[in-house]
Amino acid sequence: MATPLLLPLLEWARKLRYPTLFKLTAALFIFSVLLPPGLDPIPFLDELVFGLGTILLANWKRRKEPEPPVIESGTRSR
Repeated sequence: MATPLLLPLLEWARKLRYPTLFKLTAALFIFSVLLPPGLDPIPFLDELVFGLGTILLANWKRRKEPEPPVIESGTRSR
């Protein structure tokens, strides 16, 4: 469950498309990895990366399937 501080940010991230969401998640993950231990300039950075990763995987699985063809009814207007 996301903390109340992260909910607005994660709700905003849910609206992002896959490439943008992937770039944001990757940038924050790399930033988190490169920080020295004990230095935390962004509070809840790890939780934010986990939340974005979850949304990223959910978007990846939920790709749009092709829409079925529209079948027109047999009646004609005269």
